[in-house]
Amino acid sequence: MGHAHNDFTPASIAVLTVSDTRTEETDTSGGYLVDQVKAAGHRLADKQIVIDDVYKIRAIVSKWIADESVDAILLTGGTGFTARDFTPEALTPLFDKQVEGFGELFRAVSYEEIGTSTIQSRALGGFANRTVILAMPGSTGACRTAWTRIIKEQLDSRHKPCNFMPHIGK
Repeated sequence: MGHAHNDFTPASIAVLTVSDTRTEETDTSGGYLVDQVKAAGHRLADKQIVIDDVYKIRAIVSKWIADESVDAILLTGGTGFTARDFTPEALTPLFDKQVEGFGELFRAVSYEEIGTSTIQSRALGGFANRTVILAMPGSTGACRTAWTRIIKEQLDSRHKPCNFMPHIGK
């Protein structure tokens, strides 16, 4: 199976905002990701907000992992070091394989924008049941960095030399 195709293949993407305080009206980061998913030609499978609780995060993500119509899950929030940041702990046990390079590359490109503060990001990625799961910080700027510098290309079947599309439910 090739790693890149000449034709664009839309993915079905779910977006989860992890926050104790955001509402649909104030969720600029999740809103940004939804807008970019649609603008890139993908399908929005679902969009939710969940409080930063390990088991509530796992419940929603597990449901999407089990749903064969969901190809990718983008999470924003809960990746820092505060007492209420649990996204990595919630996701890691669900992964069949980790995508170490996502967190590494996110911090590298984020360093160009925010310097050493990027060390406080625990952005991470993985695969579960042919679903790619990518978690980034909760700021809209961090979501913009992750989308424009990494995720958009990796969810584009035309991106060469390789992208995530052959590895997900497509």
